[in-house]
Amino acid sequence: MTPDPGHRRPYRRPYRRPRRTARAAVLAAVVCLLGGCGLVSGSPMTDTVRPGTLGRGQPLKGAQLTVTSKEFTENIILGQIMGLVFEAAGATVIDKTNIQGSIGAREAVRTGTADGMYEYTGTGWITYLGHERPIIDPYQQWVAVRDADQANGLVWLPSARLNNTYAFTLNRANARKYGVTTLSGMAALLKKDPSAVTLCVDSEFAARNDGLPGMAKRYGMNLPPGNVHKMTSGVVYTQTAQGTACTFGEVYTTDGRIKAMHLTVLADDKHFFPNYNAAPEMYAPTMEKHPEIAGLLAPVTKALDNTVARKLNAQVDVEGEDPHEVAKEWLIAKGFIKEK
Repeated sequence: MTPDPGHRRPYRRPYRRPRRTARAAVLAAVVCLLGGCGLVSGSPMTDTVRPGTLGRGQPLKGAQLTVTSKEFTENIILGQIMGLVFEAAGATVIDKTNIQGSIGAREAVRTGTADGMYEYTGTGWITYLGHERPIIDPYQQWVAVRDADQANGLVWLPSARLNNTYAFTLNRANARKYGVTTLSGMAALLKKDPSAVTLCVDSEFAARNDGLPGMAKRYGMNLPPGNVHKMTSGVVYTQTAQGTACTFGEVYTTDGRIKAMHLTVLADDKHFFPNYNAAPEMYAPTMEKHPEIAGLLAPVTKALDNTVARKLNAQVDVEGEDPHEVAKEWLIAKGFIKEK
């Protein structure tokens, strides 16, 4: 979702993370290499922060570290959180957050153009490592990604409970009207009353095997093409909240608009959607040089869950606040860092 942090770039409204197919990922990588994907730009963070419960003794003093992120709000906030922790611990931090597309940010870390970012375990396992089936257990999913990505020069530190995966929602009126609480319930409603199950989804989700086609297959949904309406992800939220163009809308589980728009999330009772737990993904040589990074980030990552993410995301997407300031206020409120 979106930008501006310590270097005060003009703020643009956010866009959601694309979870690309393998073919799209390769194409994006080529475009990245040719166009640079914004990897050249970047500015120092210049906050007056100091250690709180983290960074005492400033173990990163003298280090110069670069943080990056993808282009959507949550990932930018997480990139700012990482950078602020490093800054409080004494490092000079270069901010290269808000890189367009998943591949560009990952390549920045893989090649050492950036030292770290928060990535998602499901994205690592499926999009980058090419697996088609997710691992249901969140911890085992993280372990599998951590172990496989070592060969790519990447270190995955322990993951958060924050799980930004796909989900379907409906507004309060439709939740009361149909009484559906699970995706199995949505499938049963489709068989009973096909006209009641209309979906608003973004175009990529409509085509992905880990999106609508795979979900429909797992839950035995035979959706008439006319029941599926494709649109941008932001419009999905507003249309689902209105409940006229569609009864059900595809969302992301940590999005702050879910609460703000009073949407009811359906349970994925057959565990189809992958786990997208956020975890620090670090450049291996950086971790060899600064192993203390693991200890600095561990308490922060442990404190991140879906409730926290929805609140922070809403401060940006609903209330219009700056992601950098949102990240800093949260770290200060938790006591992790202090202002001088």
